[in-house]
Amino acid sequence: MTTPSGGSFPDDDYWRRPGAGDGAAADEPAPATAPTSGYAGPPPSVPPPADWRPPVHLEPAPPRQLPPQDMAGLDAAEQRSQRVTYGFGAAAAVVLVALVCLLCSRIIF
Repeated sequence: MTTPSGGSFPDDDYWRRPGAGDGAAADEPAPATAPTSGYAGPPPSVPPPADWRPPVHLEPAPPRQLPPQDMAGLDAAEQRSQRVTYGFGAAAAVVLVALVCLLCSRIIF
């Protein structure tokens, strides 16, 4: 950290990098080498030849055509299932309203 006038604090001199011509760099020990662990890395890989392809043993059959859909029948079935769903919902709503009325009448009376 430097002061606004450009000078430095005396505590920061320890952390300054030595200049190119300083003799301080000669006094430092050489950096330690990394210890060898016995693992030399993965073996080198050899790419396959450019014309290599897996063997083809069986050609798949072409896709079949789907049967045509009966749109009128699908709409009728959907309307029937919608009526059944609404019927069950209405029955459940009637039962819940009856239970709420029963519980409220017990609390009031």
